[in-house]
Amino acid sequence: MKQLFLILFIIAFASASLRAETFGVVVYGGTPGGIAAAIAAKREGASVALIEPSKHIGGMTAGGLSRTDYGKPVVIGGIAKEFFARADAHYNDPKKTKSPNFWFSEPHIAEQTFHAMLKEADIAPLIGVTIKSIARNGGNITSLTTDDGKKFVGRVFIDASYEGDLMALAGVKYFVGREGRADFGESLAGFLPEPFRLQTVEYMATPGTAYTHGTIAKINARDANGKLMWGINDKPWPEPGTGDRLVQTYNFRVIATQREDNRVPFPKPRNYYPERYELLLQMVLKFPGIRFEKIVFAGEVPNGKFDLNASGLLFSTDYWSGNTDYPEGDAATRARIWQDHVDYVQGIFWFLGNDERVPKDLRDQVAKWGLAKDEFTDNVNWPYALYVREARRMIGEFVMRQQDCQKEITKPDSIAMGSFILDSHALQRLVTPEGFVIDEGNFDIATKPYQIPYRSIVPVKAQCENLLVPVCMSATHVAYGSIRMEPQYMAMGHAAGVAAMMAIRAKCAVQDIAVAELQKKLVEQKQVIALDNVVPITRSKLAGIVLDDDDAKLTGNWKVSTYSGNGLGGSYRHDDNTEKGAKSTRFEAKIPADGNYEVRFGYTSLDNRATNVPVLVHSADDTKTVFVNERKKPGLDELFVSLGTFNFKAAQPAIVEISNAGTDGYVVIDALQLLPVAK
Repeated sequence: MKQLFLILFIIAFASASLRAETFGVVVYGGTPGGIAAAIAAKREGASVALIEPSKHIGGMTAGGLSRTDYGKPVVIGGIAKEFFARADAHYNDPKKTKSPNFWFSEPHIAEQTFHAMLKEADIAPLIGVTIKSIARNGGNITSLTTDDGKKFVGRVFIDASYEGDLMALAGVKYFVGREGRADFGESLAGFLPEPFRLQTVEYMATPGTAYTHGTIAKINARDANGKLMWGINDKPWPEPGTGDRLVQTYNFRVIATQREDNRVPFPKPRNYYPERYELLLQMVLKFPGIRFEKIVFAGEVPNGKFDLNASGLLFSTDYWSGNTDYPEGDAATRARIWQDHVDYVQGIFWFLGNDERVPKDLRDQVAKWGLAKDEFTDNVNWPYALYVREARRMIGEFVMRQQDCQKEITKPDSIAMGSFILDSHALQRLVTPEGFVIDEGNFDIATKPYQIPYRSIVPVKAQCENLLVPVCMSATHVAYGSIRMEPQYMAMGHAAGVAAMMAIRAKCAVQDIAVAELQKKLVEQKQVIALDNVVPITRSKLAGIVLDDDDAKLTGNWKVSTYSGNGLGGSYRHDDNTEKGAKSTRFEAKIPADGNYEVRFGYTSLDNRATNVPVLVHSADDTKTVFVNERKKPGLDELFVSLGTFNFKAAQPAIVEISNAGTDGYVVIDALQLLPVAK
């Protein structure tokens, strides 16, 4: 009997040993970022394992997000640019339909391209298996075990999943939800109720697509019986800027067409609840003649197909508050939420096309659309990937913030660049004090092309020394709204793959590699890590006392912009030429010593600016109003105009106020400078 147990033990041990494989780099997540990381590491000479939990590689790029959010193309290079060039080359055959944009390709073409690139790199992805556990030795991960019992021993691990599951198992600190406004000094952080952005009936009935964030009509949150409509939260509002555990909404990027030869009808969902769409019905009835392409954003991709995305309106394909438990959920929780999103999004199309309460004209429009039958053919033509816009976010060695995407945009350890707008889809629907429904949490604010530092894809060294995280990287909710684009994931993945092999060769922690050498390698591989024109004017380059618009006390809704030039730190604020008399700005500067100071006011000029901006200077002697014509270019350091010389005392602050009262155009505020004047 003892011999039998010994034999069984030996067989079991041998079997387990056979199931353990050793690699230089183990990548978890066959997303575009993970694929780029695996290819980059393999090209550097590493042995690579690529593990993908779903049945398909390519993440959102091959799973429905075909109309790529690329921002400014000049910041995209390296393996990311290589992928898009190869996918686009498919359409260069004159016998085939030309791609409407270099960055757009059909999902099946994207997946084919990823497979071809992996095959050329001699990487065979393992699909359909999920991480179960990891083993550690001190500060290092030593192995990863999947749910089918396979063990992957590695030197360096890369978590390229959308959810950050490997990172979490490794004990690396992360955050889910929104930081508070005070945590990182971000104006867009935390609870952010939006004002109404009312639209006209004519606009909503105009043919063509639209992408308008916000609440477009005043609709009662309760029905005629006083019952709160489904999906609306009537809990008390917290203070604006309060942090929470909410993440921006998910949806499916549905590939649809109007081509009869390639169209299948929108399916009725497995679980259909028409009461979910009562608010949608009320929105439709508010706008007679509303177009289907206003309710959803129909972005054209090749061969007569369209990537249907949420339009940003009060009701579209985004499933508000349906994803709260997803980021940290177990497999069963995520599967439930996934199916709920399928039911919800399919239900929208079914409701609009079949419910007799929907105007016939709109139902007829929807009937002309359907799923593309040559996409996702093994999944009843439904997209493979749930659009997880945001889940866990690592708290790494450097946390990217709103300021790092708008003003403090240069980094000495840059390994990639971003440029897309700061973009958050709304998180929840609320009830205003007047009883109307309103969205909360959305923003779409301009950025400048900014550098992404290596420190933002590595954990704090004390937590793990051989892990890189290029997707759930280290950023606040606000900054992640821009960085979370697939080209940026690929660029950070590219950098992670190269860095992993550098750490292996140097036998050091990923935090200790020679970043300058990494940057040199990336540039040689055509990665874009810097642009000549991205360096903004900063305070350190200016004399005297300098205050930026971030330092001002704002009354009313001043919008951040980069449209008409750098401004101090790369951006400025404007009043949107609205609510005249209701918006003001107050600069308060601490004076180091009594004396006379030249006061300079900073703005950016355009021909739509106000010619009569009132600027009040409160000095030790009196208050003087100076009117500034912002259509004229400022001549001092290309930023400022002089308001004159004023006497100030150290015992009291110098106060300068700007108002939009009575102004005849856009009012811009950018900076204030005080220069001491010698006696």
